[in-house]
Amino acid sequence: MRIDPSLPVTDVGLSKTYESIQIQAENRDIIQAVRAVNASAELGNDNELTFSLDRQTRRTVIKIVNRTTKEVVGQIPNEQVLRLAEDLRLPAHGR
Repeated sequence: MRIDPSLPVTDVGLSKTYESIQIQAENRDIIQAVRAVNASAELGNDNELTFSLDRQTRRTVIKIVNRTTKEVVGQIPNEQVLRLAEDLRLPAHGR
């Protein structure tokens, strides 16, 4: 399993409150689920599930990656959707 280290475990602005603890518990559940999927043969023996954070849009990206070649076999959302979301966030030039 690989999880992008730039993906924060919790929001830095959160104090140790119920919300922060709940986020940490959800992250542990996600990590356990990813480990279970990667340990199974559901994605094939050569593939693994990865989670990362798109730096421009700050959206979670889920990828199926070939362990040997590191080629991205599938991605949600795909690159076109991420770039569209990024373009929509940027202010229009000349407006």
